Amino acid sequence: MISDNSRHGDNCSTMDMIDDLGPDDDICTEIQSLGSPRIDSPLLEKPYKCFVSDSDRILAHSSFNAIKAGLDSGKLPLSFELAGPRSRIYFDPTKTRCAVVTCGGLCPGINDVIRSLVLTLHYGYGITSIIGIRYGLRGFIPSYKLPVVELSPQKVANIHEYGGTILGSSRGNQPVDEIVDTLVRLNVNILFMIGGDGTFRATMEICREIDKRGLKLSVIAIPKTIDNDIFLISRTFGFDTAVDMACESIRCAHVEAVGAPNCVGIVKVMGRHSGFIAATATHALREVNFCLIPESDFDLDGDKGFLKALEARVKARGHAVIVVAEGAGQKYVSGEKVERDISGNIKLGDIGIFLREKIKEHFKSISQEIFIRYIDPSYIVRSVPANTEDRLYCANLGQNAVHAAMAGKTAMLVSLWNDHYVNIPIKSAIMSRKQVNINGRFWMSVLESTGQGQMKK
Repeated sequence: MISDNSRHGDNCSTMDMIDDLGPDDDICTEIQSLGSPRIDSPLLEKPYKCFVSDSDRILAHSSFNAIKAGLDSGKLPLSFELAGPRSRIYFDPTKTRCAVVTCGGLCPGINDVIRSLVLTLHYGYGITSIIGIRYGLRGFIPSYKLPVVELSPQKVANIHEYGGTILGSSRGNQPVDEIVDTLVRLNVNILFMIGGDGTFRATMEICREIDKRGLKLSVIAIPKTIDNDIFLISRTFGFDTAVDMACESIRCAHVEAVGAPNCVGIVKVMGRHSGFIAATATHALREVNFCLIPESDFDLDGDKGFLKALEARVKARGHAVIVVAEGAGQKYVSGEKVERDISGNIKLGDIGIFLREKIKEHFKSISQEIFIRYIDPSYIVRSVPANTEDRLYCANLGQNAVHAAMAGKTAMLVSLWNDHYVNIPIKSAIMSRKQVNINGRFWMSVLESTGQGQMKK
């Protein structure tokens, strides 16, 4: 079965990304398998019959022209394997042990994913041996002396009501051989890794070491990042909650801005390389006058620069609201020496504080009174429980991750694409970084909402 679902709602950024996939030949869609599934699934005994097969596919492109172009060239359209339960599985549930680890920064919904994994493994497949690894990849390394956590339905019953992760998390690289040694010592058959781009790269290294040793061990990733910047993922869990929280901060900034003469409200949100949170919140509220994101360069000075545009806005309306992603305008705040954190990420300069001070200086130079209200909700956004939409999403991601693992699939992640859950090879997901297409319909809609123009000399 090949399916194409054209219902995108208002998620224009997804449509832009579909248009920007690049050459289909560069994207691998084949899912690695540990072997032939020869065991009848326990789900066959359940009252529902919603099994799928590896031949069920979801079209990558949603437009007729893109599909027709592929067919005209003599090639089948690019498609992804449909996620879901298989009628025959690879692992014997009575002899299977699973492990769950959470890596990288915090994000709304991690506990929801953990809960979904445990409940699906236990009630769907009858697996009772499930362990949690403490504090990310550190938990695999003997020198840290971190005990594992036994996970059961009782243990995870209420964890979705809390933010963060009950397992803890960490950043930084750890020796791959020691990680696999620990998996072997623990007799783990399936490892679920919840994380973002850095975690996926670590996952690939772990999979290579597993293949090198000839082990029959499945590794499944669940994509996690507030920034929503993972390639071939239309939306990562936690993003919807992050946008909700960003909108709350923007509303507060707007109230403050209109409550004083010549007042500017500045809200800095997360988004190192991709400005999806800033752009989506701006598009949703229509109360923002300037949205600054990493993908769209801007100049501070000059007749067409940001400061002149802000000056004109304040003069005309008496107030302004600015939303800036943390990775925007780094040419102004990056030092000559590149510094990196323990995960290898470049440390960003603080564009929010920089803008606040530059705005003060500019209005002082033209002898105009200005009031500034600065809001940075970053850590609040990371730490809150998931909203209802993200909770449902997390539940589906966890369930489909379990179905894939039990079928013997490995080195893959579960993605939402064209309103279907699909299985994606990790090596394809780390090929590129998803960013806002500044020539696409989504960003055009943001610019129409703010009226900010290009702000370039």
